[in-house]
Amino acid sequence: MKLIKYNKIAMLIMVSMTVISCAHDEQPGDSQLDYTQPVKTALDNWISTTYLNPYNINVQYKWNQNTVDNSRYLFPPTIDKVQPALEIVETIWLKSYSQIGGADFVKKIAPREIVLVGGVNLNSVGTRTLGIAEGGQRVTLFETDYIDQSDRTNVSEFIHTIQHEYIHILNQHKPFDEKSWAAITPSGYTSDWYNYEIPESNEIGFITSYARSNINEDFAETASMILIYSKAEYEAFLAGIQSPTALAALKAKEALVVKYFKEAYNMDFYALRDAAEINTSAVITN
Repeated sequence: MKLIKYNKIAMLIMVSMTVISCAHDEQPGDSQLDYTQPVKTALDNWISTTYLNPYNINVQYKWNQNTVDNSRYLFPPTIDKVQPALEIVETIWLKSYSQIGGADFVKKIAPREIVLVGGVNLNSVGTRTLGIAEGGQRVTLFETDYIDQSDRTNVSEFIHTIQHEYIHILNQHKPFDEKSWAAITPSGYTSDWYNYEIPESNEIGFITSYARSNINEDFAETASMILIYSKAEYEAFLAGIQSPTALAALKAKEALVVKYFKEAYNMDFYALRDAAEINTSAVITN
């Protein structure tokens, strides 16, 4: 009996030692994760000073496959194009709204992230997507590599994207009068808007062909196009409209935009347009 008892004790000791040994063998070694903080570049510091600290807007310019459509041929922006692009956005968009809406306006209502993409985002129908607003929290800007600050038309097309997408964000916070808007040009909306030339769309009361896709895009296009036009350019645009009915429709839409900014945000839309014009001229290099 004693022998059996001792053998059981010996077996228990051996089992315990085996368990301890296995547990020891399974302990993780050195971590494979890299916890080192990336070194901030001069560009990163400038972004923090210009966007993150004053406006709580993060800027993502380094490639992240989770923030883009991987079925498209896209690529990150060239590093030396990043700051010029952001300076354009900061001067024309952020400063203009801050000057007219107040220093805290964009701090309270803004996308919390801007993603820059270097290349062109082509669609299957031959159109280009210049920007995307996602839930009011992220705005993606394409074609960063193709900005030419010596070309006002080029700069205006690029800034049109953020102006357009920001109008959507404002509308998400406070909706515009959709019923009144829909009654102005009810029969002009179409899913194949890209098959129509802009002058053709102008002559039925739309500021661009894309505005014909739906009333939400129509509002955003109308407001953003007026913001990227100078006062003289917009007056020349209206003067070129041949159809009295189309001209009346465009002016009715303009009036609703002006009314919306005043009632929703107590902002003078024309003053905002004038500020954007001055700030656009400030970023153009000759």
